[in-house]
Amino acid sequence: MTVRTFLDALSQNGHRIDAMKVLAHALPKREAVWWACLIAAEARGPSPEAARALEAARAWVIDPTDAHRRSAFAAAQKAGLGTPAGCAAAAAYFSGGSLAPADLPIVAPPEPATAKLVVGTLTFCAVIQEPEKAPEKYAAFLRIGREVAEGQRPWPQAAHDRPVPSSGEGVDAHAAARRPRL
Repeated sequence: MTVRTFLDALSQNGHRIDAMKVLAHALPKREAVWWACLIAAEARGPSPEAARALEAARAWVIDPTDAHRRSAFAAAQKAGLGTPAGCAAAAAYFSGGSLAPADLPIVAPPEPATAKLVVGTLTFCAVIQEPEKAPEKYAAFLRIGREVAEGQRPWPQAAHDRPVPSSGEGVDAHAAARRPRL
């Protein structure tokens, strides 16, 4: 059974949370965090800390450097891990690298941490307002996750990644390099 077939079966049988878990684990971490960013952007609320956490997660997705990853964790702590934006930023931080300070030996994050934090983001977003509509929200979140997986919702390119137009035509190298993940 392919991931896509499994997702379809779970979703069609009302197991949308399980489908979100499968998709969060199946996606590469950068795509999974981007999915969380897209969903959390709708639910981030008025908090300046939440806005900064979401921007930090987004910055890591666009340019996944260790500096952006570590900034995402600082922003997640200020926003709070009990918020969608804080959870999304923490997902970026736990995507790789080291949990130890930069000058100490590497301490790798647990492998499933990013996927679990992405699912946490989605769950918070579903229940933070109108929790009775969570099942419909989960269905919408899954559609967006599939669009991310299929390259239909790419993140913006970093300025240094933008292609230089040749002979009057622009080439979107970022979109061309994206391949469906399911």
